[in-house]
Amino acid sequence: MLYYILQTIAIQLVFLLIYDLFLRKETFFNHNRAYLLITSVLSLVLPLIKIPVLKESITKDVVIRLPEVIVGELAPSTIDTAVALQAGIVLEQPQTPWWQIVFYAGLAIATLIFTVKLMRLFWLKSKNPKQWKGNILIVKLLNSTLAFSFFNNIFIGDKIEATERDSIMTHEMVHVNQKHTFDLLFFEGLKIIFWFNPLVYMYQNRIKTLHEFIADAIAVKEEGKKQYYQNLLNQVFETQNLSFTNTFFNSSLLKKRIAMLQKAQSKQHRLAKYALLIPMVFGMLIYTSADVRAQEKEQETITETIVVPSNYQNEKELVRHYYEKFKALSDEGEMEEVFEISKWDKQKFTMSLDEFARLKAFVEVVHNDRVRQKIKKGTATESEIERLERFQNENATYADYLENAKSEKYIKYWESRVENGVQKLFVKDLSNKTVEEQKKFDEKMALIERDDFWHSLYITDGNSSQLIEVDKKAESNNVVDVVDDVVIEEVEESIEVPFGVIEEPPIFETCSELSTNDEKRQCTSQGIAKFVNKNFNTELATELGLSGRQRISVFFKVDKEGNITSIGARAPHPALETEAKRVIASLPKMIPGKQRGKAVTVPYSLPILFQVAGDSPSEEKSASGPEFEQLKKDLYKDMGLSDAIPFSEVEVIPTYEVCKDLASKDERKKCTSNEVAKFVNKNFNLDLPQKLGVTGRQNIQVLFKISKRGEVFSVKSRASHPKLEAEAERVVSSLPRFIPGRQDGKPVDVSYALPITFQVHN
Repeated sequence: MLYYILQTIAIQLVFLLIYDLFLRKETFFNHNRAYLLITSVLSLVLPLIKIPVLKESITKDVVIRLPEVIVGELAPSTIDTAVALQAGIVLEQPQTPWWQIVFYAGLAIATLIFTVKLMRLFWLKSKNPKQWKGNILIVKLLNSTLAFSFFNNIFIGDKIEATERDSIMTHEMVHVNQKHTFDLLFFEGLKIIFWFNPLVYMYQNRIKTLHEFIADAIAVKEEGKKQYYQNLLNQVFETQNLSFTNTFFNSSLLKKRIAMLQKAQSKQHRLAKYALLIPMVFGMLIYTSADVRAQEKEQETITETIVVPSNYQNEKELVRHYYEKFKALSDEGEMEEVFEISKWDKQKFTMSLDEFARLKAFVEVVHNDRVRQKIKKGTATESEIERLERFQNENATYADYLENAKSEKYIKYWESRVENGVQKLFVKDLSNKTVEEQKKFDEKMALIERDDFWHSLYITDGNSSQLIEVDKKAESNNVVDVVDDVVIEEVEESIEVPFGVIEEPPIFETCSELSTNDEKRQCTSQGIAKFVNKNFNTELATELGLSGRQRISVFFKVDKEGNITSIGARAPHPALETEAKRVIASLPKMIPGKQRGKAVTVPYSLPILFQVAGDSPSEEKSASGPEFEQLKKDLYKDMGLSDAIPFSEVEVIPTYEVCKDLASKDERKKCTSNEVAKFVNKNFNLDLPQKLGVTGRQNIQVLFKISKRGEVFSVKSRASHPKLEAEAERVVSSLPRFIPGRQDGKPVDVSYALPITFQVHN
């Protein structure tokens, strides 16, 4: 809606400029009247017209994601496509944007003003004497020199001289016969809707002036110029503040009316000026049609193609399908598998229907079912019940989710979920950023330049996206723009071409004899999978003490010479990342990808998955949420914390000195947790997040041990920025000594999980 309003104002401005520059001084009054009426309507209609030939909105892949590589043996029942949930659901009802509140308030005031003016007019009509003259109602205004018309009503003051009354009546009859009141009421309606738009008031002012010119031109023929001028000049000018009436005595128009009466008639060849309207309209159609966003859907997003299994043709069935699957895995104790399937990549702006169904089913299994059981037993807290109701009511359907994705709240939420060194920015139009959006873009790019943690900016308008990577290893910072729509004619030596648009993909030598690109792609993907499966050291995970399903995400590029470069990896353990990089680095040289005959760099991503025999170590169960529980499980493995007894399970908990005299374990536990929270709240540097360029809700997960002597050690954390992790570890490491925990009467090491959450305001 906001974008539609801005386009309407822009079009009206162009039309009025053309009128004032080329048409206003001409004596083609009726043509000018038609121009103002037609262009005011066109300004409302043109933003809604989209010509498909002129419109282009294509979404392409930025990086090729290779098929998942299964290393070793994995039970078929546990294999599934790990489709990333691309954004979190907004759990809070989005607030009405401030501009909508202002808009509707102004609309109400403008309507009230119009109603008052209309009532004032009818009051004048009702309290003064009236008489019919044919189909015209003459209203005699007592003790007044006013004269104006409204539809077929002519209001005329009784103090107007009889010698002037005839010329005034002739003038007002022109307004009545040519139905000028309809013009004014039309602009009154526009003023109510576009009360904030000064151009509408300018339109009405110009149409009123034209009405007077038209009426004067006809009336002067009957009265004669000299007598007509005398009638105008002899009046004591008064005006009635009713903008939808045609007032005869209007001092602000007097000079213009006399000047126009004296002006010579315009030559007929000047009518050609009105032909300017044709190229103007065509140019505006190009402007509105080439825009990739439908104006009435300002922030609506276009998601990926929805892939729905053939057996599940509607949303409810799809949610039920994933719910049953997740429930079965949960009952078998395979929650790690549920977490893996439900994991999401927070970079993309919206989810597909399939991804939305996965998340709905996930929330049902890990939260809603548990709370319903508590409600039956009467043990559910008010906050748990309230949260259950919120989950059920908000984003109830995929359509609700897409509607919420239009809100400013969702956009800020999405931008704040930054990780892996990638900043994010949402704009209304990727090809035409506003001044404010350009300022935010420059600020984020400057942040990436000065902070080594940030390396990329992901920018999207919901339809198209760009990933802007900053190469900080070059002699001078070289910005590589990986865009959805690659301009082939401008391919440079350093450009990276997305796999979705490349003409000839990088391939293995053994695949070069195949005929089509699709066959070459498939052959190369299979070749990479076989190579990794053969060369990856699967014994490494066992040596590291890991068990269960292991996933490694690898990123690399095939450069212009066919070499593997820029290898990166993420895994549950640094040693697995090193092994993955070693294997990928040893891939044989490929035939490089080409675009228009030129060799180019192509980015890839490769997921590696394998199963390690053995049970996962036990971890603390808490009410901190399923994501935090999984994080603790991973961290216990990665950080060597599995030998400590979880805080919730130890017989005698580590206790703050001030809490030691409390009677029960629950009271001491609550007191200790409160004291830890107070300490962190007091000592954490809250100015740090904003300096680092992170905004919105931030979550830091901290795990640490309390030793047999009551000292804090082995502090580890995870956050969206390494400096936030370092700050959390600094604060927690400075906690005062505890009274140590005990198990079977002996002091023991106890593991403690601490989530830190805070809001960063822009």
